[in-house]
Amino acid sequence: MPEFIKTRITADGRDGYPVEPNRYRLVVARACPWANRTVIVRRLLGLEDVISMGMCGPTHDERSWTFDLDPGGVDPVLRIPRIQEAYFARFPGYEHGITVPAIVDVPTGQVVTNDYAQITLDFSLEWKAFHRDGAPDLYPAALRAEIDEVNELVYKDINSGVYRCGFATSQEVYDKGYDRLFARLDWLTDRLATQRYLVGDTITEADIRLFTTLVRFDSVYHGHFKVNRNKLSELPVLWAYARDLFHTPGFGDTIDFPQIKEHYYKVHTNINPTQIVPQGPDLANWHDPHGREALGGSPFGEGTPPAPPKPAEAVPAGHTA
Repeated sequence: MPEFIKTRITADGRDGYPVEPNRYRLVVARACPWANRTVIVRRLLGLEDVISMGMCGPTHDERSWTFDLDPGGVDPVLRIPRIQEAYFARFPGYEHGITVPAIVDVPTGQVVTNDYAQITLDFSLEWKAFHRDGAPDLYPAALRAEIDEVNELVYKDINSGVYRCGFATSQEVYDKGYDRLFARLDWLTDRLATQRYLVGDTITEADIRLFTTLVRFDSVYHGHFKVNRNKLSELPVLWAYARDLFHTPGFGDTIDFPQIKEHYYKVHTNINPTQIVPQGPDLANWHDPHGREALGGSPFGEGTPPAPPKPAEAVPAGHTA
C-alpha cells in the first residue's frame, strides 16, 4: 500500500486514468500549503471548467479532512463527509496519511492520486489541451532542469524546513532545521535581489512552490513553528517578492488567512494545546507597493492574467489581507 499514491492522470491514460473533462474532482483545503499550490496552478491555467474542486474545512481530527464547509457536511459531488472515504474506496483500510490535495475519480468515488508535486506538473503538461487561451507556461522545457534543482532545495530546506522545526522533539533537530531554513532564505535573498522571479523572467512552478510557504510565514510559522530569527516582513527582498506574487491574480486571491491560522493553531494540539488562535499579525501591509517591476520580467510572459475566481470558489470577504 503506497505512502503517496503515485498514479497519474495523463493524456495517454497509461495508468488507467486518461485526461477527461469533468471526470475528476480536486479536493483541497485553503489552509494547506501543499493544496494551495494546486489551487493556484488550476486557476492560472484555466482548468476550473474541466476539473471541479471540493473544499475541506480548516480543521480535522486524526481520521481525515472533512467537508464541514458544505451543507450537511457532505461534498455535493462526491457525496461523502470525509476525503478518507475516497481513499478507502480504492485502498480499504489505507494506513498512511489521508492528505490533501487529492484527486478523486468521480464515477468510481476512488482517490486517484495525492502526489502533490506531480499533480501541478501534470496540470501543466498533461492537461495542456484544456488550458485557457493565454495560459502561462509554468514549466517551460528550456528551464525544467533549473526549476527542478531550485524546487528540490526549496522543498528540503523551506517547504519541509518549517515543519522540521515546528514538529521537532529535540533541541538538536530543531537547531539543525532552523539553521538550514534561514541559510536557504538568505540564499534566496541573494538570488532574488537582482531578478524578479526564481527561474527565468516569468512566473514558474518554482515561484508557486515557494510562495505558499512564504505567505504563511508571519501568520503561522514564525510563532507557531518557532522559526523566529526574522519575520518575512523583516527580510526586505523576500517580503517584496512575496507581495509581488500576492498582488498577481491567481495568488493572493486564493489565500484565506483565518482558515490558515485556525488550522495550524487548532489542529496541532501537541504544539498549541490551548488551541488559542492569535489575533495578529496585522495583514494590511500585504497591500503595500512592492517595487519589483523595476527588475523587469513579466508575470505571465506572453500569456495573460486569469479571470477572477468564480463566486463559488472565491475566498470569503474579509478573509484575505
